[in-house]
Amino acid sequence: MTAQRRCGWPRNPLAIAYHDREWGVPVHDDRTLFEFLILEGAQAGLSWDTILAKRENYRRAFDNFDAAKVARYGAAKKRKLMADAGIVRNRAKIEAAVVNARGVLALQEEYGSFASYLWRFVDGKPLQPRRRQLRDVPARTEVSDALSKDLKKRGFKFVGTTIMYAFMQAVGMVNDHARDCFRYKALGK
Repeated sequence: MTAQRRCGWPRNPLAIAYHDREWGVPVHDDRTLFEFLILEGAQAGLSWDTILAKRENYRRAFDNFDAAKVARYGAAKKRKLMADAGIVRNRAKIEAAVVNARGVLALQEEYGSFASYLWRFVDGKPLQPRRRQLRDVPARTEVSDALSKDLKKRGFKFVGTTIMYAFMQAVGMVNDHARDCFRYKALGK
């Protein structure tokens, strides 16, 4: 039996499982979208492997990414998060999670859902750029630039264009699986 070809970036069992089951699958669930917004921001300056290894700790620490709960975090909860070795203990990233939770709630009010707001940037369907190899994948695009700019205008933090492009890849707004990856065709609808 031959092994399935996959993108070149997953190199450990956790990353392989994430790649094979989640990365690039279109997400329309607000809780999951909020989770990825927080995790991608937490990854800034770190490796995705580090964040994947801490993902369950993040779910526990951030009330399973319930934006309404996270939006109410006060000083005591933030101090508790700063003491939690299971997550990235960065004051600016923790504060950003709270600020962004409030922003998600505002977007839900304005657009009906966080998903509705996000998916309008790609006309409701995943972009299909047909990359040949990992080196062909950009760090940012005009779409991630526009999304980043709009989120920043609304007060969001840790939403630079590179972070937002990684977010778009993770939640399936863009299919950046290599063309010879077994997931490319499955997600190329």
